[in-house]
Amino acid sequence: MKKIELLSPAKNLEVGVSAINHGADAVYIGGPGFGAREKAGNSIDDIAKLCDHAAIYDAKVYVTLNTLLFDDELASARKIAWDCYNAGVDALIVQDMALLEMDMPPIALHASTQCNNTTPDKVKFLEDVGFEQVVLARELSLEQIREIRAKTTVPLEFFVHGALCVSYSGQCYLSYLIGRRSANRGACAQPCRLAWSLEDETGKTLINNRYLLSLRDMNNSRNLEALIDAGITSFKIEGRLKDSDYVKNTTAYYRQALDEIIARRSDLERASRGASMPGFIPNLEKSFNRGFTDYFIHGRQKGIDAPFTPKSMGEHIGEITKIDGKRLTVKLNDGVTLHNGDGLCFLDDNKELQGFNVNGVDGNTLLSSSLLSFRAQRGTPLYRNYDILWQRSVDASNGNRKLPINLELSETSEGFKLSSENVSVCLQCPKDIAKNPEKALENIRTKLSQWGDTKFTVKDIEIKFNDVYFIPASVLGEMKRQLVVELEKALVENHRENRIVRTHRVCPLQSNYPESDLSYLGNVTNSLSRQFYENHGVTYIDDGMEKTMPEGETVVMTTKHCIRYANGMCAKEIGKPATPLYLTNERGRFRLDFDCKNCCMKVVSI
Repeated sequence: MKKIELLSPAKNLEVGVSAINHGADAVYIGGPGFGAREKAGNSIDDIAKLCDHAAIYDAKVYVTLNTLLFDDELASARKIAWDCYNAGVDALIVQDMALLEMDMPPIALHASTQCNNTTPDKVKFLEDVGFEQVVLARELSLEQIREIRAKTTVPLEFFVHGALCVSYSGQCYLSYLIGRRSANRGACAQPCRLAWSLEDETGKTLINNRYLLSLRDMNNSRNLEALIDAGITSFKIEGRLKDSDYVKNTTAYYRQALDEIIARRSDLERASRGASMPGFIPNLEKSFNRGFTDYFIHGRQKGIDAPFTPKSMGEHIGEITKIDGKRLTVKLNDGVTLHNGDGLCFLDDNKELQGFNVNGVDGNTLLSSSLLSFRAQRGTPLYRNYDILWQRSVDASNGNRKLPINLELSETSEGFKLSSENVSVCLQCPKDIAKNPEKALENIRTKLSQWGDTKFTVKDIEIKFNDVYFIPASVLGEMKRQLVVELEKALVENHRENRIVRTHRVCPLQSNYPESDLSYLGNVTNSLSRQFYENHGVTYIDDGMEKTMPEGETVVMTTKHCIRYANGMCAKEIGKPATPLYLTNERGRFRLDFDCKNCCMKVVSI
């Protein structure tokens, strides 16, 4: 059967544990360095603790080691790789091919989406040189995923939820050019979330001060089964800077959605063990979002951008009918109930985001925490981006993930033995014949059924006695405590012993890279990476931008998001040439070139 993996983000140990407890089959987390989110690093000790917790459920931990490396950093990166392997990490997510030329531990390697994994040839190459999983580009359609699957066998991972990078990952240098904060080095300043103005070749302003490069958030919850059928086996939630509440909600939602599919299909199974019971009703719209899009999964479509605000809008709850001082008259959607302390927002007449807290609800009138001086048209959509009661239920939820076990209680010559899953504990104690056998057995079963806040729940209890004994509750409690320790230890050891290790599917030197020339877009920033590509048939290799800045005009972003298409100026639609346009703000001025044949846009430094 095909194992389906739900992969959740972990900012730190606490968030990683929350993700596992709410149903993740795997989590990805930054290590002590060289992760693509420099503000989300974690100690090896914390990673080891997360690995132990995940292993109990046979869930996996992947560490991101996915920045570009300089020569003087290679030894440190190698040490982190070994430390991660020894800590119990299941795989490293990497971008820099230098790691394949080093004395690495036998840990599985996953090719980061920053490797720009967009074609069957590229993914096949990565499979051949030993990657155990490949993270595909977010921009791919179902048809493109099917084409990749048809020519490869390596497990395919795909982002299904969260914030979208407007550029192809690994191909964005805008942040580095503007402020020397490299996205490929984990320091992106997100200039794509800033306001820009759009000008034509004459300098005429076409659109003023809008978030033209800012996209909505991805939500492919309705496309999960189609993605499975196309070949995806690992479903990834973005958000390695997000807090625990976001990760709990998104993980629980996708867990339930995937479980529903797996339950009715005999060809699928979960990639880990244990059922979660979140203490809230998962709802994707209640967590941070800029509005949703399924991006290019079904081809190009309108409405993938969020030009009016890069902030969270939340869930649509109704419409505004009137604003008067601190009062709003509203028409709420069916089933919506507001509470004091809720956060609401809307776009005013100038398309600026306005927000306020609810201080009171009186029928269809809301009392705001402050004077509402802005204007809104009748029928303006109203959103809730903070539901105080729901938020409290999420904060209080621990996921309550349980592993079902079978118990066997038997006697020994000096006491009793409690066994489960090939693990046993024995306790010496008096063996007193029960005066009331029926009541004694009932008490034993009741006590053995109660596992409280442990990670286990009992499916079946088998009692094997020659005689019925009275066993004090304290004795049974101590045996259960010891069994929990031994069970967890055995589960962790078993998971570690069965970790996937890196293998070569063909002789790596027999596999040529799909291109013979690499410009700065190849992101080669050290000697071992250069050696890797030379070993695989590349004859011309430029330095990556972070090592040597290219001269002259430079493509600093390649994106499937087309500003012409998004704003009614598509050359194919209007029947006019796609002449260059210009983005400008206080950070600089950039030319937009439109590759209509390949339906993509390039941002060029001039």
